[in-house]
Amino acid sequence: MKTITLKIALFALLAVGLASCNNTKKGVVAYQNMETVCLGSELDGSYTVRAWGTGRYLGDAKEQAKKNAVYDCLFKGILRGQGDCEAKPIMTEVNAREKYQAYFDNFFRDGGLYLDYISMKDRRPGSWTHARMKGGITCSMVIRVDYAKLRSQLREDGILK
Repeated sequence: MKTITLKIALFALLAVGLASCNNTKKGVVAYQNMETVCLGSELDGSYTVRAWGTGRYLGDAKEQAKKNAVYDCLFKGILRGQGDCEAKPIMTEVNAREKYQAYFDNFFRDGGLYLDYISMKDRRPGSWTHARMKGGITCSMVIRVDYAKLRSQLREDGILK
């Protein structure tokens, strides 16, 4: 009799413990991977990507998404996405961001030169989304980055060899 009572007590304790684990906040519906993704390559040497940005306001988040698209093309490459998109990083030199910090700080400032290498030609209804999060807004945008023009400008400026 004692063993049956002990088993019931342990079962009840386990049930209460498991029920309390399910008492989480339901704020975020699904996890979004915020890595830049290639959607397609164009014949003019540009790539269409989906990039993410976060900011206090929607305008800041959009600006950050544009910067992230160009930054990833320059230093990381776009490794995820369609099969015909193997956009390797333009800057292959180790620690290039730190070595040419003054150049890239000016390049990526608000309203900076990076805007010359992006296009919103692929903008359609639904090509950008946003979500309000605690502390700001996160948005994703479809952006076309002109790899060829960016690479030739970096060569002209003596940054890319």
